[in-house]
Amino acid sequence: MEKGDFRLCDVVLDDTIGRSTPDVEHERAVAIFDLIEENSFTPIGHSGGPYRLNISLADSKLVFAIATEGGEAVATHILSLTPFRRIVKDYFLICESYYEAIRSASPSRIEAIDMGRRGIHNEGSQTLKNRLGGKIDIDFDTARRLFTLVCVLYWRG
Repeated sequence: MEKGDFRLCDVVLDDTIGRSTPDVEHERAVAIFDLIEENSFTPIGHSGGPYRLNISLADSKLVFAIATEGGEAVATHILSLTPFRRIVKDYFLICESYYEAIRSASPSRIEAIDMGRRGIHNEGSQTLKNRLGGKIDIDFDTARRLFTLVCVLYWRG
């Protein structure tokens, strides 16, 4: 199987939740663009894609619905949001500080806040990668971009 077969070709966030602030919408657009440009995505036990991923929230759970490029259902994985609550809350708080800082703070203050923001984002990304273990094999960069999208959904939901 070629490496290109195990990748995402499309990512859709549940639109029923609505839109958010311009900063959040920008994060979403960049994460989806970067994710489609470069990712590693292997649903365990499936022979190959590329894949379409629909991410949504249902009953306070995270839903990853995977289909082939042609629309054939591959798998749906439902994850509890409980392991993400503290991380996402901390991430939102530091993002608010970051967006405020880039408007008025010194470069060293912005850099310090951004380092903290990246650290929390990495923690959330690793948590997502671990939670998907045995279901979907992803690399860390793919986990980072997917975690950004989880945060956007969470923020809007």
